[in-house]
Amino acid sequence: MPFDHEHEPQAPLWLDREHALLLVIDVQEKLASAMPADGLALMQKNAAVLIKAARRLGLPVVATEQYPKASATPCRRCASFSRAPLEKMEFSCGASKPIARKILASGRKQIIVAGMESHVCVFQTVRDLVRGEFSVFVAEDGALAHGRQPRSRPAACEKAGATLTSTETVLFDLLGAAGTPEFKELAR
Repeated sequence: MPFDHEHEPQAPLWLDREHALLLVIDVQEKLASAMPADGLALMQKNAAVLIKAARRLGLPVVATEQYPKASATPCRRCASFSRAPLEKMEFSCGASKPIARKILASGRKQIIVAGMESHVCVFQTVRDLVRGEFSVFVAEDGALAHGRQPRSRPAACEKAGATLTSTETVLFDLLGAAGTPEFKELAR
């Protein structure tokens, strides 16, 4: 007999395709150039996996750009992340009215977060999302800080109320079961 989900906690610790949205924060060339190469490669790989999975599973994807006039272009290797990233001047996506409206208009209450930089824009966004009563899941291997902040991990996001997870855990949580066409495609 499956577990009873009748008495769910206020912020469930599992992802549901019908309630989740992927938010990719500020993956841009200028920011990428300040990142440690190995960490950048891992973050880009995992963000790309999350985007592919989100698109395949029907989750909305919202991508942002921090002050694009100063930061130039999206990262070349990350150009496919979003067809039209939303521009922002604010550090928090929640403080940007167009981005906040887009997230709210989706009707989704679970937000999967990846991007840069984990100690500034990612953290401030997570803090605002939690304050807005969203369940937030930060893919630690999909979030990154620059070289001056090598120890800056999304731990502060957890203290703000987010669930720290990994790209693989997000993927398997969204898939839910083996043997499906989605599992066969995405589990690779």
